[in-house]
Formats: sequence, structure tokens, C-alpha cells
Amino acid sequence: MDIKTFGVIGSGQMGNGITQVAATSGLSVIMNDISQEFVDRGMTTISKNLDRSVEKGKMTAEEKQAVLSRIKPSISIQDMAAADFVVEAATENEKIKFQIFKTLDETCRPEAILATNTSSIPIGRIAAQTKRPDKLIGMHFMNPVPVMKLVEIIRGIATSDETFQLTWDLSIRFGKTPAVANDYPGFIANRILLPMINEAVYCLYHGVGKREDIDTVMKLGMNHPMGPLALADLIGLDTCLAIMETLYNGFKDSKYRPCPLLVKYVEAGWLGRKTGRGFYEYK
Repeated sequence: MDIKTFGVIGSGQMGNGITQVAATSGLSVIMNDISQEFVDRGMTTISKNLDRSVEKGKMTAEEKQAVLSRIKPSISIQDMAAADFVVEAATENEKIKFQIFKTLDETCRPEAILATNTSSIPIGRIAAQTKRPDKLIGMHFMNPVPVMKLVEIIRGIATSDETFQLTWDLSIRFGKTPAVANDYPGFIANRILLPMINEAVYCLYHGVGKREDIDTVMKLGMNHPMGPLALADLIGLDTCLAIMETLYNGFKDSKYRPCPLLVKYVEAGWLGRKTGRGFYEYK
């Protein structure tokens, strides 16, 4: 199958990043969201990212315009009827994702591949919402998408070899390095990363250290580029909590219990960078 038109559901932090790398690779991209405001914001972010590439000499102004011209903003999911391959990058909420995939299954051509950028929800559960489980796969990009090289590829129990190979090849076309994970809650990346972040929150909760000290220990002691609390703010505390709850519910193991402080911050609307306050304050 020759993939020419690529669809992205969601124009937020992950969606606009996926759109950017797909359009930069030469594909025509349909970027969809539920409102024009969200889509416009996503296009502005992509344009600013490309401006930085122009300033650094990584692309010309003409190449930037060519990338933008390959992106079609959309506020109707019915536009995905034209796509050969669709990646869903909506909020990490099972009910929302299930409804999206039911609609995509009804909208997209029978041969179209449907992928999810879910951080933790089992692929088999999402595939069960469609009549094409063989054409459904996990394609988990890392944040920020234009910078991070990894794509986690997760096969559901029914995912076909053809779907897997197309997704693998597409990841390489995007300039990414694919890695395969089996279909368990959290896959590989977040099954390791989020319990570490959660434990850092527990350290703050129990008064083991202040936020700066916890992050400094992990940056300088473990050579991490960013401390776990600052990273949680970047990811979004609501997303971190959703992943921890998926792990906790999926394995029924108390080691995945979300820290009460993380729950409290999310309930207060302190979600990190996107709201201006999380474990740190942002102007």
C-alpha cells in the first residue's frame, strides 16, 4: 500500500508534532481537531517550529512554505475518508478514544490503517471498537515529536504483518527509530518512565526533598536531561495521572498507585506547562 495522504486526529502538543514530521517527510497531511481555534493554534505552533529550523539553516524559507502547503486543517472527522493512514493523538481518555475509532472505522476506506498514539491504553481494547482489528496498531511518538527520535510500535493481538511493516517503514520515513513493544499497559516507555515520575512525586509528598533538589539529583546524579518533576510538567500532570491509573487498573499492583499529591494537583487544575502551573510555575 502506497501511503500518500496521512491523517492526524488532534492538533495539540503531540498532534501538531506528528503533523509536522509527516508533512516534512513529503506526505499530504490532514490535521483534524474539534474546533477551528485548536487547529489554528496547532498550525501556529508548526509554523514557529519551522521558523526555528529556517533560522538554524536546517531548511529554507521556501521549504518551510512547502511543508505548510502540504497540511490541510480540518474540523470535520469525515475528512479522514481521504486518508490512507490515520494516527489518533487525542487526549489520553479511553472513552474519547473509543468513540474516535468507532467514527474513523465508519469513515475511512476499508484498506486504511488506523493507528493510536496512546501512551498506555492496550491496543487490543481500542481495536475491539472497530471492524478492522488487523489494520489497527499503536504508533507512540515521544514528546516533543519533531526532536525525539523514538517511535514505539505496538501490535495488538490481531494486527497483521502488513500493517506492522507499513507502520515500521513510515516511522523510518519520518526520520525516527522504531522499537517494538508488546501490548501491555504502558508498553515499554511509560511502564518504566511514569513509575519513576510517580516516585519523584512521592518524594515531594513525603518531604524527602524540595522540587529543585529532587530534579537536581536526577539530572546530575543520573545524567537525565530534565528532572522528573519538570518532565511531568512538560508531559502534563493529567496525562501522567491517566497513565498511572491505566497501569494501576491494568496490573492491580500497588506499586503503580498514583501519588495523592499528583491527584490533588490535577484536581486543582495544575496540569503543568499548558496551564502555567504544575510542580513549577510558568509565565
